[in-house]
Amino acid sequence: MGYAVVLGEALVDLQEADLDGELIYRQAIGGGPLNVAVAIAQLGGDVQFGGSLSNDILGDRLAAFLRDAGVGMRAVQRVPAPTTLAVTTFVGAEPTFTFYGEPPSYSLLESAGDVSGADVLYAGSIALLREPFRAAARAAWQTPGPLRVFDPNARPTLLPDARSVDELRELVEEFFATADLVKLSSADAVVLYDGADPAAAAEHIRKLGARAVVVTCGSKGAYVACQDGGEMLPAPSVAAIDATGAGDSVMGALIRRLLADGFPEGLAGWHRYVRFALAVAGLVCERRGGATAMPTNEELVARWGALV
Repeated sequence: MGYAVVLGEALVDLQEADLDGELIYRQAIGGGPLNVAVAIAQLGGDVQFGGSLSNDILGDRLAAFLRDAGVGMRAVQRVPAPTTLAVTTFVGAEPTFTFYGEPPSYSLLESAGDVSGADVLYAGSIALLREPFRAAARAAWQTPGPLRVFDPNARPTLLPDARSVDELRELVEEFFATADLVKLSSADAVVLYDGADPAAAAEHIRKLGARAVVVTCGSKGAYVACQDGGEMLPAPSVAAIDATGAGDSVMGALIRRLLADGFPEGLAGWHRYVRFALAVAGLVCERRGGATAMPTNEELVARWGALV
Protein backbone atom coordinates (compact mmCIF):
# COMPACT_ATOMS: atom_id res chain seq x y z
CA MET A 1 0.00 0.00 0.00
CA GLY A 2 1.35 3.41 -0.99
CA TYR A 3 0.91 6.87 0.45
CA ALA A 4 -0.83 10.15 -0.33
CA VAL A 5 0.44 13.72 -0.25
CA VAL A 6 -2.16 16.36 0.67
CA LEU A 7 -1.33 19.99 -0.21
CA GLY A 8 -3.26 22.92 1.22
CA GLU A 9 -4.22 24.93 4.26
CA ALA A 10 -4.19 24.29 7.97
CA LEU A 11 -5.76 26.94 10.20
CA VAL A 12 -7.77 27.44 13.36
CA ASP A 13 -11.57 27.63 13.29
CA LEU A 14 -13.40 29.77 15.82
CA GLN A 15 -16.79 28.06 15.83
CA GLU A 16 -19.90 29.88 16.97
CA ALA A 17 -21.55 28.14 19.92
CA ASP A 18 -23.96 28.73 22.77
CA LEU A 19 -22.85 28.44 26.38
CA ASP A 20 -25.67 28.93 28.90
CA GLY A 21 -27.35 31.44 26.59
CA GLU A 22 -24.16 33.32 25.80
CA LEU A 23 -22.67 33.36 22.29
CA ILE A 24 -19.08 32.11 22.38
CA TYR A 25 -16.47 30.94 19.86
CA ARG A 26 -14.91 27.53 20.36
CA GLN A 27 -11.38 26.93 19.06
CA ALA A 28 -11.02 23.97 16.69
CA ILE A 29 -8.38 22.66 14.31
CA GLY A 30 -9.43 23.34 10.71
CA GLY A 31 -8.65 23.77 7.06
CA GLY A 32 -10.19 21.58 4.34
CA PRO A 33 -6.95 19.88 3.24
CA LEU A 34 -5.92 19.28 6.87
CA ASN A 35 -9.30 17.59 7.36
CA VAL A 36 -8.66 15.44 4.29
CA ALA A 37 -5.25 14.35 5.58
CA VAL A 38 -6.65 13.51 9.02
CA ALA A 39 -9.54 11.54 7.46
CA ILE A 40 -7.06 9.44 5.45
CA ALA A 41 -4.92 8.74 8.53
CA GLN A 42 -7.91 7.89 10.73
CA LEU A 43 -9.04 5.37 8.12
CA GLY A 44 -5.65 3.69 8.20
CA GLY A 45 -3.96 5.35 5.22
CA ASP A 46 -0.39 6.63 4.98
CA VAL A 47 -0.46 10.37 4.31
CA GLN A 48 1.92 13.32 4.30
CA PHE A 49 0.63 16.89 4.75
CA GLY A 50 2.20 19.62 2.63
CA GLY A 51 1.53 23.14 3.86
CA SER A 52 2.83 26.11 5.81
CA LEU A 53 2.19 26.38 9.55
CA SER A 54 2.85 29.46 11.64
CA ASN A 55 5.66 29.31 14.19
CA ASP A 56 3.29 30.76 16.82
CA ILE A 57 1.55 28.78 19.59
CA LEU A 58 -1.46 28.00 17.39
CA GLY A 59 0.89 26.67 14.72
CA ASP A 60 2.45 24.46 17.39
CA ARG A 61 -1.02 23.12 18.20
CA LEU A 62 -1.72 22.42 14.54
CA ALA A 63 1.58 20.55 14.19
CA ALA A 64 0.93 18.54 17.35
CA PHE A 65 -2.59 17.67 16.18
CA LEU A 66 -1.33 16.40 12.83
CA ARG A 67 1.37 14.29 14.47
CA ASP A 68 -1.07 12.85 17.01
CA ALA A 69 -3.49 11.98 14.18
CA GLY A 70 -0.77 10.00 12.42
CA VAL A 71 -0.25 12.47 9.57
CA GLY A 72 3.31 12.78 8.24
CA MET A 73 4.99 16.18 8.27
CA ARG A 74 7.77 15.84 5.68
CA ALA A 75 6.42 18.65 3.48
CA VAL A 76 5.46 21.08 6.27
CA GLN A 77 7.14 24.49 6.37
CA ARG A 78 7.02 26.70 9.49
CA VAL A 79 6.57 30.42 8.76
CA PRO A 80 6.58 33.68 10.80
CA ALA A 81 3.04 34.85 9.87
CA PRO A 82 0.36 34.52 12.59
CA THR A 83 -1.97 31.53 12.23
CA THR A 84 -4.97 32.27 10.02
CA LEU A 85 -8.32 32.23 11.86
CA ALA A 86 -11.62 31.15 10.29
CA VAL A 87 -14.65 32.44 12.18
CA THR A 88 -17.36 29.82 11.61
CA THR A 89 -21.06 30.67 11.85
CA PHE A 90 -23.96 28.31 11.24
CA VAL A 91 -27.38 28.17 9.64
CA GLY A 92 -28.62 24.85 10.99
CA ALA A 93 -25.73 22.39 10.60
CA GLU A 94 -24.18 24.19 7.60
CA PRO A 95 -21.10 26.35 8.30
CA THR A 96 -20.07 29.69 6.78
CA PHE A 97 -16.43 30.78 7.07
CA THR A 98 -14.90 34.26 7.36
CA PHE A 99 -11.09 34.35 7.31
CA TYR A 100 -8.72 36.62 9.24
CA GLY A 101 -4.95 37.05 8.85
CA GLU A 102 -2.77 38.77 6.24
CA PRO A 103 -0.76 37.25 4.71
CA PRO A 104 -2.55 33.96 5.32
CA SER A 105 -0.20 31.66 7.21
CA TYR A 106 -1.37 28.76 5.04
CA SER A 107 -0.31 30.39 1.75
CA LEU A 108 3.46 30.55 2.29
CA LEU A 109 4.59 27.05 1.27
CA GLU A 110 7.47 27.47 -1.18
CA SER A 111 7.89 23.82 -2.23
CA ALA A 112 6.05 20.55 -1.75
CA GLY A 113 9.30 18.64 -2.18
CA ASP A 114 9.54 15.43 -4.19
CA VAL A 115 6.07 13.89 -4.62
CA SER A 116 7.04 11.43 -7.36
CA GLY A 117 6.92 8.48 -4.95
CA ALA A 118 3.34 9.18 -3.84
CA ASP A 119 0.44 7.08 -5.12
CA VAL A 120 -2.06 9.94 -4.75
CA LEU A 121 -1.54 13.72 -4.80
CA TYR A 122 -4.29 16.04 -3.53
CA ALA A 123 -4.38 19.76 -4.29
CA GLY A 124 -7.00 22.47 -4.12
CA SER A 125 -8.93 24.69 -1.71
CA ILE A 126 -8.35 28.28 -0.71
CA ALA A 127 -4.56 28.07 -0.44
CA LEU A 128 -4.48 28.05 -4.27
CA LEU A 129 -5.73 31.63 -4.30
CA ARG A 130 -2.35 32.90 -3.11
CA GLU A 131 1.33 32.73 -3.95
CA PRO A 132 3.77 31.15 -3.28
CA PHE A 133 1.52 28.17 -2.48
CA ARG A 134 -0.05 28.22 -5.95
CA ALA A 135 3.35 27.87 -7.65
CA ALA A 136 4.34 25.04 -5.29
CA ALA A 137 1.08 23.20 -6.03
CA ARG A 138 1.45 23.65 -9.78
CA ALA A 139 4.98 22.26 -9.67
CA ALA A 140 3.88 19.22 -7.66
CA TRP A 141 0.85 18.66 -9.92
CA GLN A 142 3.11 18.39 -12.97
CA THR A 143 5.14 15.57 -11.39
CA PRO A 144 4.51 12.27 -13.19
CA GLY A 145 3.45 9.28 -11.12
CA PRO A 146 0.71 9.98 -8.58
CA LEU A 147 -3.01 9.86 -9.21
CA ARG A 148 -4.08 13.52 -9.11
CA VAL A 149 -7.17 14.49 -7.12
CA PHE A 150 -8.56 17.99 -6.77
CA ASP A 151 -11.18 19.89 -4.75
CA PRO A 152 -11.88 23.56 -5.55
CA ASN A 153 -13.51 24.16 -2.14
CA ALA A 154 -14.81 27.58 -3.24
CA ARG A 155 -15.47 29.97 -0.37
CA PRO A 156 -17.86 32.82 -1.33
CA THR A 157 -16.46 35.10 1.40
CA LEU A 158 -13.14 35.07 -0.51
CA LEU A 159 -14.83 35.83 -3.85
CA PRO A 160 -16.16 39.38 -3.55
CA ASP A 161 -17.15 39.98 -7.20
CA ALA A 162 -17.74 38.38 -10.58
CA ARG A 163 -14.13 38.94 -11.65
CA SER A 164 -12.80 36.94 -8.69
CA VAL A 165 -15.18 34.08 -9.53
CA ASP A 166 -14.01 34.13 -13.16
CA GLU A 167 -10.38 34.03 -12.03
CA LEU A 168 -11.08 31.11 -9.70
CA ARG A 169 -12.89 29.21 -12.47
CA GLU A 170 -9.94 29.68 -14.82
CA LEU A 171 -7.52 28.52 -12.13
CA VAL A 172 -9.40 25.40 -11.05
CA GLU A 173 -10.16 24.37 -14.63
CA GLU A 174 -6.41 24.29 -15.23
CA PHE A 175 -6.25 21.51 -12.61
CA PHE A 176 -9.54 19.87 -13.66
CA ALA A 177 -8.13 19.27 -17.14
CA THR A 178 -5.47 16.83 -15.92
CA ALA A 179 -7.16 15.45 -12.78
CA ASP A 180 -7.88 11.78 -12.27
CA LEU A 181 -10.60 12.68 -9.75
CA VAL A 182 -12.36 15.96 -9.01
CA LYS A 183 -14.48 16.19 -5.87
CA LEU A 184 -16.61 19.29 -5.44
CA SER A 185 -19.78 20.25 -3.63
CA SER A 186 -23.06 21.25 -5.22
CA ALA A 187 -22.42 24.70 -3.68
CA ASP A 188 -19.08 24.84 -5.52
CA ALA A 189 -20.92 24.02 -8.75
CA VAL A 190 -23.37 26.86 -8.14
CA VAL A 191 -20.53 29.34 -7.57
CA LEU A 192 -18.33 28.21 -10.46
CA TYR A 193 -20.99 27.45 -13.05
CA ASP A 194 -23.78 29.94 -12.49
CA GLY A 195 -26.15 27.63 -10.62
CA ALA A 196 -25.41 24.45 -12.56
CA ASP A 197 -26.87 21.24 -11.15
CA PRO A 198 -24.49 18.42 -10.15
CA ALA A 199 -24.92 16.41 -13.35
CA ALA A 200 -24.29 19.39 -15.61
CA ALA A 201 -21.26 20.50 -13.61
CA ALA A 202 -19.82 16.98 -13.62
CA GLU A 203 -20.32 16.63 -17.38
CA HIS A 204 -18.58 19.95 -17.99
CA ILE A 205 -15.63 19.00 -15.80
CA ARG A 206 -15.37 15.58 -17.47
CA LYS A 207 -15.27 17.27 -20.88
CA LEU A 208 -12.37 19.41 -19.67
CA GLY A 209 -10.39 16.21 -19.11
CA ALA A 210 -11.07 14.90 -15.59
CA ARG A 211 -11.38 11.09 -15.54
CA ALA A 212 -13.99 11.00 -12.75
CA VAL A 213 -16.06 13.59 -10.87
CA VAL A 214 -17.90 13.31 -7.56
CA VAL A 215 -20.29 16.11 -6.58
CA THR A 216 -21.42 16.02 -2.95
CA CYS A 217 -24.98 17.20 -2.34
CA GLY A 218 -25.30 17.27 1.46
CA SER A 219 -28.08 15.10 2.84
CA LYS A 220 -29.14 14.14 -0.70
CA GLY A 221 -25.95 12.15 -1.30
CA ALA A 222 -23.49 12.52 -4.16
CA TYR A 223 -23.48 12.45 -7.94
CA VAL A 224 -20.64 10.42 -9.51
CA ALA A 225 -19.63 10.54 -13.17
CA CYS A 226 -16.95 8.64 -15.08
CA GLN A 227 -16.35 7.34 -18.59
CA ASP A 228 -19.33 4.97 -18.60
CA GLY A 229 -22.00 7.23 -17.16
CA GLY A 230 -23.21 9.09 -14.11
CA GLU A 231 -25.58 8.44 -11.23
CA MET A 232 -26.87 10.00 -8.02
CA LEU A 233 -26.19 7.93 -4.92
CA PRO A 234 -28.20 8.56 -1.73
CA ALA A 235 -26.62 9.48 1.58
CA PRO A 236 -27.40 7.43 4.68
CA SER A 237 -29.97 8.94 7.02
CA VAL A 238 -28.31 10.69 9.97
CA ALA A 239 -29.17 13.15 12.75
CA ALA A 240 -26.77 15.88 11.60
CA ILE A 241 -25.54 18.39 14.16
CA ASP A 242 -22.46 19.81 12.40
CA ALA A 243 -21.57 19.40 8.71
CA THR A 244 -18.12 20.96 9.13
CA GLY A 245 -15.61 18.76 7.34
CA ALA A 246 -18.19 16.41 5.82
CA GLY A 247 -17.12 17.12 2.25
CA ASP A 248 -13.48 16.82 3.26
CA SER A 249 -14.21 13.43 4.81
CA VAL A 250 -15.67 12.29 1.48
CA MET A 251 -12.43 13.25 -0.23
CA GLY A 252 -10.36 11.58 2.48
CA ALA A 253 -12.40 8.39 2.20
CA LEU A 254 -12.10 8.36 -1.60
CA ILE A 255 -8.32 8.80 -1.38
CA ARG A 256 -8.17 5.99 1.18
CA ARG A 257 -9.95 3.72 -1.29
CA LEU A 258 -7.63 4.80 -4.11
CA LEU A 259 -4.63 3.92 -1.93
CA ALA A 260 -6.05 0.52 -1.02
CA ASP A 261 -7.64 -0.58 -4.29
CA GLY A 262 -6.47 1.72 -7.09
CA PHE A 263 -8.48 3.66 -9.65
CA PRO A 264 -11.88 2.08 -10.41
CA GLU A 265 -12.44 0.89 -13.97
CA GLY A 266 -16.05 2.03 -14.18
CA LEU A 267 -19.21 3.27 -12.53
CA ALA A 268 -19.76 0.11 -10.46
CA GLY A 269 -16.37 0.57 -8.82
CA TRP A 270 -17.09 4.21 -8.11
CA HIS A 271 -20.40 3.16 -6.50
CA ARG A 272 -18.49 1.20 -3.87
CA TYR A 273 -16.03 4.02 -3.23
CA VAL A 274 -18.70 6.73 -2.98
CA ARG A 275 -21.04 4.70 -0.76
CA PHE A 276 -18.14 4.16 1.62
CA ALA A 277 -17.31 7.88 1.52
CA LEU A 278 -20.92 8.87 2.22
CA ALA A 279 -21.00 6.56 5.24
CA VAL A 280 -17.87 8.29 6.54
CA ALA A 281 -19.42 11.73 5.98
CA GLY A 282 -22.66 10.69 7.68
CA LEU A 283 -20.80 9.80 10.84
CA VAL A 284 -18.84 13.08 10.68
CA CYS A 285 -22.14 15.01 10.54
CA GLU A 286 -23.31 13.33 13.75
CA ARG A 287 -20.31 14.81 15.62
CA ARG A 288 -18.95 18.28 16.22
CA GLY A 289 -15.66 19.67 15.09
CA GLY A 290 -14.44 18.93 11.57
CA ALA A 291 -10.97 17.40 11.94
CA THR A 292 -11.73 15.95 15.37
CA ALA A 293 -14.87 14.29 13.96
CA MET A 294 -13.02 12.11 11.44
CA PRO A 295 -13.83 8.46 12.22
CA THR A 296 -11.75 5.31 12.36
CA ASN A 297 -12.68 2.12 10.53
CA GLU A 298 -13.75 0.60 13.85
CA GLU A 299 -16.11 3.51 14.51
CA LEU A 300 -17.59 3.12 11.02
CA VAL A 301 -18.29 -0.55 11.58
CA ALA A 302 -19.83 0.22 14.98
CA ARG A 303 -22.17 2.78 13.37
CA TRP A 304 -22.97 1.18 10.01
CA GLY A 305 -21.93 -2.46 10.21
CA ALA A 306 -19.55 -4.04 7.71
CA LEU A 307 -18.93 -1.72 4.76
CA VAL A 308 -18.21 -2.91 1.21
